[in-house]
Amino acid sequence: MDAAVWTAIGLLAATSLGTLFYLGSRIDALAARLDARMDAGFARVDAGFARVDSRFDGIESRLDGLASRLDSHLDHHAT
Repeated sequence: MDAAVWTAIGLLAATSLGTLFYLGSRIDALAARLDARMDAGFARVDAGFARVDSRFDGIESRLDGLASRLDSHLDHHAT
């Protein structure tokens, strides 16, 4: 009877450890896939921010040009 109990305990322990290692490898694989998808998403967001920044820079340069024209026009009429 003792041998049967210890055999059952051994099989249960081996099954539990095998399941633990299997699930650990599955979780690691899922984490790697999630990291890759998140990196791709962050790259898209960064590209969008870069595009918005460049458009703001263009608008800022146009406003600077208009401000200098307005200043010169006001200086012309001030004299």
